[in-house]
Amino acid sequence: MRRIVLCLFLMLGLSAPAFAGASCGKTGAGFDAWKASYAAQAQAQGIGARGLAALAGTSYATATIKADRSMHSFKLGLDAFMEKRGAATIVAQGRKKKSQNAALFKKIEKRYGVPAGPLIAIWGMETAFGSYMGHQNTLSAVATLAYDCRRPDYFREQLIAALTLVDNGVLSASSTGAMHGEVGQTQFLPKNVLLFGSSIDGGGINLNDKADALASTANFLRGHGWRPGLGYRPGEPNFAALQGWNAASVYQQALAIMGNEIDGN
Repeated sequence: MRRIVLCLFLMLGLSAPAFAGASCGKTGAGFDAWKASYAAQAQAQGIGARGLAALAGTSYATATIKADRSMHSFKLGLDAFMEKRGAATIVAQGRKKKSQNAALFKKIEKRYGVPAGPLIAIWGMETAFGSYMGHQNTLSAVATLAYDCRRPDYFREQLIAALTLVDNGVLSASSTGAMHGEVGQTQFLPKNVLLFGSSIDGGGINLNDKADALASTANFLRGHGWRPGLGYRPGEPNFAALQGWNAASVYQQALAIMGNEIDGN
């Protein structure tokens, strides 16, 4: 029953039930004590033996904290941001990816209503088309941010989702990804894997596979209000769905520009 309640909270986008004693820290000194205490809360929220063992095996991720404190590129203007992120290269390579994977993108658009352009822009921006998905231990990254005092409530939701995915066999204690716990070729946070993770061929979800990653991304955009056949530039109906992908205005605008160029609009 507890697992069912948790899944309902996650599906509705609500916070998991709060528990007393959920302290936080600004250094790694109290991390081991915190995760031992938090394990009882995780178990109360339906996490099983495999997830609890993965939590026990996490370590304080200093590199994650450093990355969390130094996200400067989002403060750039649009032109400088696009130059820094290699937008011209993403568009050029993205057009080739669209041609090389035409059948896949056709299948995704038929199922989810999302064209290739914005998916390819996200794919290129997040991992350079799967060439770099990160090497940070996913559970340690998310647990560290759940313990850290900057955004503990947000990342405790992500941690419960990650541990649920471990219990379900989608993630493991050794899974790796980006510095904030994002995984796969388009960099999904654990809660979004639970909510929008999709398998294009109906098997198990593998976001390290481009087909599942792109299908899941299309499902995410559809879940954020994407309407088939409508535009996604700023001011157009589907731009709001792109805003759901990343909170930074320059990132949203860059996706819209690159996606339209890839789509030939």
